Amino acid sequence: MNNQSSIPSSENAIVDVQGIADSRRIAIDKVGIKAIRHPIRVKDRSVGEQHTIGLFDMYVNLPHDFKGTHMSRFVEILNQHDREISVESFGSMLEEMVQRLDAQSGYIEMQFPFFIDKVAPVSGVRSLLDYQVSLIGEIAGGEVQTRIKVVVPVTSLCPCSKTISDRGAHNQRSHVTLTVLINDFIWIEELIDLVEQEASCQIYGLLKRPDEKYVTEYAYDNPKFVEDMVRDVAARLEAESRISAYIVESENFESIHNHSAYALIERGKR
Repeated sequence: MNNQSSIPSSENAIVDVQGIADSRRIAIDKVGIKAIRHPIRVKDRSVGEQHTIGLFDMYVNLPHDFKGTHMSRFVEILNQHDREISVESFGSMLEEMVQRLDAQSGYIEMQFPFFIDKVAPVSGVRSLLDYQVSLIGEIAGGEVQTRIKVVVPVTSLCPCSKTISDRGAHNQRSHVTLTVLINDFIWIEELIDLVEQEASCQIYGLLKRPDEKYVTEYAYDNPKFVEDMVRDVAARLEAESRISAYIVESENFESIHNHSAYALIERGKR
């Protein structure tokens, strides 16, 4: 008995529905996959690299005359690419993505937790503190731009409360979000350091009693409004030649109000 070939003939070939022409003449700015997790390695200033999990958004543009894009190719690119994802590797990944999907523009955002081993200021006990980091790459017209976004938790102490109160001053945890367009390599840790140095006080994963006394008094000696925070960070960014543009945001989760205080500065540097 002869076995028939399982390979489909040209008459039975599977139709490429995404490749069918579309008559609505409406282009799509971004189409792709969102929130796919993938193991990665990220460069670490102190130990060389750290292993973490990236949450990826990957998009390309779609011309008006194409019905759909090939979603599986995004996943293929992610799985075939070297797992040591870094600022430098973003450019090649973007170029590969737009080439394989016949697109004119592309966008990749990778969010991941980044850990720093911190030393308490008095006792010297060590603990890990996590920061939310994103690498954002865009390509259009062959030009690649890379941004780094980092959310830095800090302590802020209210100057007004300190001035008008006979005892103490209210303070709170704040999130300073820094988004920078870079033109040269910069460590993630450098951006975190920059923000923490301008806060009322930085925070730690673990503190002993002598450390709690230290950070409480340190914050009291360095009161800052939310406006002070974004201005002081912006002044540091203006002096950094590796950064071409930036957005600095600060949100104070107020301890005496049922709302947050917020400020933002966005600048492009010539």
